[in-house]
Amino acid sequence: MERRKFIGTAGAGMAGILAAGSAPAFAQGGPEIKWRLASSFPKSLDTIYGAAEVMSKRVAASTGGRFQIQVFAAGEIVPAFGVVDAVQNGTVQAAHTAPYYFWGKDAAFALDTAIPFSLNARQTNAWQIFGGGNELFDEFYKSYNIYRVACGNTGAQMGGWFRKEIKTPEDWKGLKFRIGGFAGKVIEKMGGVPQLLPGGDIYPALEKGTIDAAEWVGPYDDEKLGFNKIAKYYYYPGWWEGGPQLVCYFNQAEWAKLPKEYQSIVEAACAEGNVWMLAKYDAQNPAALKRLVAGGTQLRAFSREIMVASYKAALEVYKETMDKSPAFKKIYESMVKFREDQLLWFRVAEKGYDDFMHTIQTIK
Repeated sequence: MERRKFIGTAGAGMAGILAAGSAPAFAQGGPEIKWRLASSFPKSLDTIYGAAEVMSKRVAASTGGRFQIQVFAAGEIVPAFGVVDAVQNGTVQAAHTAPYYFWGKDAAFALDTAIPFSLNARQTNAWQIFGGGNELFDEFYKSYNIYRVACGNTGAQMGGWFRKEIKTPEDWKGLKFRIGGFAGKVIEKMGGVPQLLPGGDIYPALEKGTIDAAEWVGPYDDEKLGFNKIAKYYYYPGWWEGGPQLVCYFNQAEWAKLPKEYQSIVEAACAEGNVWMLAKYDAQNPAALKRLVAGGTQLRAFSREIMVASYKAALEVYKETMDKSPAFKKIYESMVKFREDQLLWFRVAEKGYDDFMHTIQTIK
């Protein structure tokens, strides 16, 4: 759909409008609209929560304040995991969330955020904008009374915080591990006990021993949440989230009522939020990781044995899931086919460049 390709450059156009100091003429004469948006995240996590605010502020500025979207943190209107139902039934007009929280409704939800060993952030954008991903999700969400637009990505995440070292696949057995989304099925396949908790509930669960280990996003957020005070070992990579995407959900009926110009502004504003979140995490994670390591955090890489075993377990889970969910099968197969060429390309130019750049500190 051409409107989907439009949003990739629309954010720059909106920035130009604001630089000129006024909203476009059509917006100045547009209707006054006020919406509520329910986030799945607490305000304290300013980056993952903040993308919705970036979007909201851009919409208001681009319409001369005539279209207002007020952002509410998790729990202020509905709980973190209640936002899909709230959008569907019209309690709120919009939400900002990670779709994989709702894979229990249909496993296909998970593909709109991340599943183990899927795509990185750039590959996700490429697949959705140019590989048919957006069209597949548009089709899927119709039955849920939802229209969705990408609005954020964390980039590849960390593998989480552990009280003891995880050296072999057997170490997953019996481990109560807070993990988001569909990846819990893979942890379960390897003998672990997945626990899905909102960001604000992880620390007390880890502190009390209700869970043995936990993952969230990366150094910047994890430091804010204080996990390093409880668990010593910090693992990478988060193989279940190579490029997890956040989205804005809109009630379809309310979306359809918007003037086309307002719809375009919202999509452009979401595109800005998408870029903003990834850029902010990339800017803040390095310093946070240095602080954590300086404070005693033990950085560990998952062994190749663990990575291979996890990948094989994921393939088993995907086969079982495709047998149960036609929507998951259709979207998953599209993603995997697109991934094949992406991996070949990234292995050539991107990896070649990155591998050398990682050595320059040793060159005198």
